[in-house]
Amino acid sequence: MNYILFDGPSRNALLPFTFTRPVAEIRIGILTIREKWEKFLGNTTTTITEDYLSGRYPMVEMEENVLINASYLPNIELVQIIKGLEHNQAVFHGEEVIAFHTTDAQEDIDFDAYQAVEYHGECVQIQQTWDIFSKNGLALQADFDLLTHGRKSQPIPSNNRVIDPENIFIEEGAVVECATLNASPGPIYLAKDSLVMEGSMIRGGFFLGESSVAKMGTRIYGPTTIGPGCKVGGEITNTVIFGNSNKGHEGYLGNSVLGEWCNIGADTNSSNLKNDYSTVKLWSYETESFAKTQLQFCGLMMGDHSKCGINTMFNTGTVVGVSSNIYGCGYPRNFIPSFSWGGAAGFTTYKPEKAFQTAKAMMERRGICFTSEDEKILNHIFDESAKWRKN
Repeated sequence: MNYILFDGPSRNALLPFTFTRPVAEIRIGILTIREKWEKFLGNTTTTITEDYLSGRYPMVEMEENVLINASYLPNIELVQIIKGLEHNQAVFHGEEVIAFHTTDAQEDIDFDAYQAVEYHGECVQIQQTWDIFSKNGLALQADFDLLTHGRKSQPIPSNNRVIDPENIFIEEGAVVECATLNASPGPIYLAKDSLVMEGSMIRGGFFLGESSVAKMGTRIYGPTTIGPGCKVGGEITNTVIFGNSNKGHEGYLGNSVLGEWCNIGADTNSSNLKNDYSTVKLWSYETESFAKTQLQFCGLMMGDHSKCGINTMFNTGTVVGVSSNIYGCGYPRNFIPSFSWGGAAGFTTYKPEKAFQTAKAMMERRGICFTSEDEKILNHIFDESAKWRKN
């Protein structure tokens, strides 16, 4: 069977992260949503997404296809139902479609003509940006169980202080020396060639991606996910970093999500709790207004290729778009559109040519080329986000 992941109605609510990727490429727990589905299905998948992203994420359609709403995370029961779908059957969770079986000859999908299969089991759905960190603990545990089943961890060096070693998995090439690893609150997974330097204190759940580094004295409170190719330091709580981003120095980051190719300057701090202890509102691209998260703790949402200078201070519930550069004293506003340059004193437009030079330089440091496809995607985002820039 050919499986296709589609963005679904949650796509706009997951901006700025879905400016540069389909919903399926969001990382939560250890794996991206696509990687989770492919492991459960035993098949590769392709994607239906925005037209401007389709060059990077093309769709492959065959005579028989099952389309899956990528905002849902897979589990054994749900996958069994989806694998058993027949033509013109669809799985519903309440009013929302999880998956449906179709053919390449069907141009229009009328779900009233489909046989509905109701799914009443437990499921995890990523509908809002803050779901990425608030549901990260559930996803981390599920991914840890999936990935470690039938496998044996590398031994934990004896110079570490360890609590619940059976809940720790170390892949080949990962190095951890003279650190404190407490896996009693949640699992700890160190991927291939990752490095935990001396003096780091890690409280699970925690994932450190391939070739990522936790620098000396890093303090991690779970559930936290650090994707591949990252460098982290200072204090981090319940945060998801997709990959290839740096928060390498002192400063606090909590209840936050960073995309790829971000850089957090030394001694940058992000507030995750309001002084009056009220719940946090967060900018919503979907409604173009501030949405009630119903969360007391909510920090920074930063899209791909955005960066901030040293000693930057972010207010509780700040949203930063794609390719923005923030610096200077004082608190910048808590919604910073894509391609913004400045800080509390005001913003100007970050010209694409200059932004591309920075992106190219950072990506080359990881041995990755900035391609014409990257430029095309970012140019589209620059045009789309112009309405939110006031300069």
